[in-house]
Amino acid sequence: MAQAARRRVGASGPGAEVAVQQPVVDRPIADPSRTTASVAVSGATATLDRVDITTVADDLIVAHQVGPAADVVRLTHLQPNSIHHVGSHEVRTLPRPEGQLLCRVGTVNDLHFGETEAGKIDDDPRGPIQRVEPGERPHPETMNHAAVAEMAAADLAAVIVKGDLTNDGTDEEFASFEASYRTAFGDRLHVVRGNHDAYRGQAAYTGDEWIDLPGVSIALLDTVIAEQTTGTISPDQLKWVDDRSAAADRPVIVMGHHQQWLAGARHNGYFGLDPDSADGLTQVVANNPAIVAYTAGHTHRHRVRYMACGVPSIEVGCVKDFPGTWAEYRVYEGGIMQVVHRMSSPEALRWSDRCRHLMSDFGFDYERYALGNLEDRCFNIPLR
Repeated sequence: MAQAARRRVGASGPGAEVAVQQPVVDRPIADPSRTTASVAVSGATATLDRVDITTVADDLIVAHQVGPAADVVRLTHLQPNSIHHVGSHEVRTLPRPEGQLLCRVGTVNDLHFGETEAGKIDDDPRGPIQRVEPGERPHPETMNHAAVAEMAAADLAAVIVKGDLTNDGTDEEFASFEASYRTAFGDRLHVVRGNHDAYRGQAAYTGDEWIDLPGVSIALLDTVIAEQTTGTISPDQLKWVDDRSAAADRPVIVMGHHQQWLAGARHNGYFGLDPDSADGLTQVVANNPAIVAYTAGHTHRHRVRYMACGVPSIEVGCVKDFPGTWAEYRVYEGGIMQVVHRMSSPEALRWSDRCRHLMSDFGFDYERYALGNLEDRCFNIPLR
């Protein structure tokens, strides 16, 4: 794939049966021209009735069994917009946008190198709080190693990291991030900070970046307010996005760490971008038909909402715990497809399954919150 041009501003199948084995099966349907496929699970007690359909693309369906077995079913070489059966589930692959595939882009956020306790809320003892067992590698290393390995095998033109690289922004945590991601992706790596990276006023990975790729440009925004959890986009940043997008010769995706506040979403405060800058971003998007999406992290969930102009405002779940994901953008001449992948190494699945019920002591359904609906993870982004 072509390399990115970078600029930083200031100081991201009837088909054959597929038998599931431990831990992952990745076999093509025998006749990919057929429109249905059946899946069988090996083992006396295995069942596909309790699965998460985690990933759907134009040519791919992935399901993860719920429970300690952690079987993974992968149906590959499928036809776009075709129906397939995974256990009791009927799943339709995504339509493929028109034209040629121009490039693929990978994104991650909320890596949290250095974290030792998942699900901990300040000093509250409630949880359940998950910690690795003695002798196990730290969970951020397990999860990020899996993410890097999967993205490295995906022929990506760029990898965008949308903040919260670290838990506390220490030199050691930043070094762990660099050793993992920079070593794997080199100049294809584009990074912006998150709130966890600047709680003590640190200035690493500051500034905005314009990334030109085949068929798409990425406007990567630094949305951090140092020492604060919430974020903002300054008037100068909005003008920069407005000016660059107005002159763009290809679709633009705006990316940042903090999710967008949208009118009516919350009336008792906000957790991501402040309402004024969120509204400012909506206005910039409305003025520029080149901009096709805003995508962020921060919330550790998968969700899609829409701005008043109809453009999606997207949140992508975290790397560090359940479900443990990275997002792929397949850029076609006629549109862009978002495909969220759950990391599927045995070690990553063991850890992320342990984290399904974080914060249940608070009466909070983290599993449902973090995973979201399939339509929140895998969908097409139309051009305007």
